[in-house]
Amino acid sequence: MIGKLNHIGVATPSIEESVKLYRDVLGATSITDKWAMPEQGVWVCFVNLPNSQIELIEPYGDASPIHAFLTKNPKGGQHHVCFEVEDIIAARDDMRAKGATVLGTGEPRIGAHGTPVIFVHPKDMGGVLIELMEAPKGAH
Repeated sequence: MIGKLNHIGVATPSIEESVKLYRDVLGATSITDKWAMPEQGVWVCFVNLPNSQIELIEPYGDASPIHAFLTKNPKGGQHHVCFEVEDIIAARDDMRAKGATVLGTGEPRIGAHGTPVIFVHPKDMGGVLIELMEAPKGAH
């Protein structure tokens, strides 16, 4: 059911500091500008890799869901793994049918790539927060 790995989400207290790591230490050469997603409570930036992306996420505002993660992991760290799916509603319904908990209301929201996404609870995914995103049209 899952398609290709789209990105790994990495929570960070500072996107600027994380960009320095990926650019200056790891040699990444294609990094997007940081932008705000207030409806999600995050700042976002993508480190583009030959085969995937790293999504850097930083809290935006006091109600950001990333605050809780950073309280437990003050330096940041892997937050989620994102896979593409062809149909987000079918994927959501399949996850529910298999007993997995879809977070939030269960209704897809628009993610950083501009396509619908859902998150599946880590307790049902071997301890990993899974994001499923509808593959961008024309991506394959």
